[in-house]
Amino acid sequence: MKAAPFDYVRAESLDHVLECLARHGMDAKAIAGGQSLVPMMAMRLARPAVLVDINCLPELKQVAIEPTHVAMGATTRQRDVEDDQALCSALPLVRQALRWVGHVQTRNRGTVGGSMVHADPSAELPLAAKVLGATLRLRSQDGGERVLAADEFFLGPMFTAVGETECLVEIEWPVWQGAGVVSAFDETAMRSGDFAMASAACQLQVDADGICRRAAFGLGGVDGIPLSFPDLAAQLVGQRIDATSARELAHAAADRAEPGSDLHADADYRRHLGAVLLARTLQRAAAGATAAAH
Repeated sequence: MKAAPFDYVRAESLDHVLECLARHGMDAKAIAGGQSLVPMMAMRLARPAVLVDINCLPELKQVAIEPTHVAMGATTRQRDVEDDQALCSALPLVRQALRWVGHVQTRNRGTVGGSMVHADPSAELPLAAKVLGATLRLRSQDGGERVLAADEFFLGPMFTAVGETECLVEIEWPVWQGAGVVSAFDETAMRSGDFAMASAACQLQVDADGICRRAAFGLGGVDGIPLSFPDLAAQLVGQRIDATSARELAHAAADRAEPGSDLHADADYRRHLGAVLLARTLQRAAAGATAAAH
């Protein structure tokens, strides 16, 4: 199929973007990488009357690595993050998540902000954002600026808190400081690069004695939004993570999920798969911390 007719505007500045969004409202869509929006337009699942191209705006590509956080412009290419060793040292979970995103070709064009705004429940970067507690900065011509936590940003399948005249401009990722930070990401899909049937992510901080001092983990593809479980993660603090504790917490997390069913898997299987993947990531991260300590 072909996309429905639309007008194209190449934005010259962020103010120009915001003016276009204010003028056209829900009829306009910002486009950067287009790896999700263009296929949806081709299938006529999305029919914007106006496409606002934000690719050439340097203010949306800037990345700043600070001791406590990384500020990442919304149009930062996924491949640029994946290849940046300083970013990967600061955000190990993000790099691991990116390895599962589509293919090299899509990551060359796809943007970090685009993945957030598209908000596919199976997408890897939204799950990493939810687990790490990222914040997302939005701008509009009339409303100024809003900063939302990932918990507030993702509202449902492909549905976010971005207003019709707002543009995502920056993602701020917390950086875990100190030694012993390890992470793991895993997922299962029908084929490499396909949408995940279920995914799991975790980040831990483990001391030299193998005791967990900080933990965060979550599940993707098993609900309408990516899930994180701070109350369950808190139960890992002060203990060594073994196969039993990992399985117990993974099953407790999966029991809270409300997955759908489709041709590939029913809800019960997706819930079971989420538990298996989460237990695996917790054990893998804990094992990596133990090996690094010795």
